[in-house]
Amino acid sequence: MDFALSAEQEDLAAGERAWLVKNDPIAARRPSIDDGPARVPDLAARHVVESGLVGLLTAETGGTHVDLAVLVEEHGRAASAVPLAELALATAALDTLDHPLHTLATANAEGKESVPLALTSVDGAPLTVEISGTELRITGTTAPATALLDATGFLVAAPTSDGREVLVHLPANSAGAGVRTLETLDLTRSWSVIELDVTVPGQRWTTVPAGTVPALADALAFYRKMDALGAAERLVEQTVEYAGQRTQFGQPIGSFQAVKHHCADMALRTEAARASLWAAAVALDGADAARRATAVSAAAAYAGEATSTVASLALQVHGGIGFTWEHDLHLLTRRIKVDELLNGSVSWHRRRLVGA
Repeated sequence: MDFALSAEQEDLAAGERAWLVKNDPIAARRPSIDDGPARVPDLAARHVVESGLVGLLTAETGGTHVDLAVLVEEHGRAASAVPLAELALATAALDTLDHPLHTLATANAEGKESVPLALTSVDGAPLTVEISGTELRITGTTAPATALLDATGFLVAAPTSDGREVLVHLPANSAGAGVRTLETLDLTRSWSVIELDVTVPGQRWTTVPAGTVPALADALAFYRKMDALGAAERLVEQTVEYAGQRTQFGQPIGSFQAVKHHCADMALRTEAARASLWAAAVALDGADAARRATAVSAAAAYAGEATSTVASLALQVHGGIGFTWEHDLHLLTRRIKVDELLNGSVSWHRRRLVGA
């Protein structure tokens, strides 16, 4: 498959990188890193709204998954706390509805609401969803999601017990919908689950066409690994730079064959992960559900392992300084390790491929 980013997509990525460099998320996080879970800075939340990124996938804006992917990669590279993929996917899903919930798409895109996507777990206990007349009963615990602490509500996508698929809007203060914050390796984002035991009135939920929920799950799995790719790319650059500066026995350690091999392996794994992920992005923009599922799981399985290996090799090349609290390496490594596990682990995606 021939693929290349357009000039517009390259400019989009460059513009977002410039903003993130100027408003460094890690620098913003450092002063409060011991005080509790990461929160989305108001400046960053306003930026993604005012730049039109939250509404990128809506019909009015006309963006593609490839467009969103270049942005998610940059946010991963910068270790941003903004749940860009979750917000954009929720807004796009709401935008397609012929239901009062449609208005939430505009509210999200304009920043009047912050309603990210939350899903049922793919490798844990699923949500139980029952429809009774105009009401919907939903119990269980969602899969871990990021930045729920900063949300004004949640868009839960799940299958029902009778095989239908629904989107459910839950305001953040809904009785029976409690947010439980998790302790994870990742110090750059907050991670939470929603514990549900709630009956939802008809104006806050709707059925959606078959295949909607699997498509959203595939997309979020893809963006989780795209985020890891951005962090891995930054680690490659930092490691190569360090290997050229750090001297031992009177010469840069980058001149040693073992270090050269590590750096080359990191670069190879990163670029191969990027190729697999771009193929998945193209499949997400297509209409073939089987091809999409296969492409996403192939990319998630490879990129999840590859980016985790890159992080481990970066730590080896950095040596002692890489273990220090002050160096950014551990923050990026932690982020990659969490990305590797969520929305389908490497082993889960491999099992899915075998069963396809």
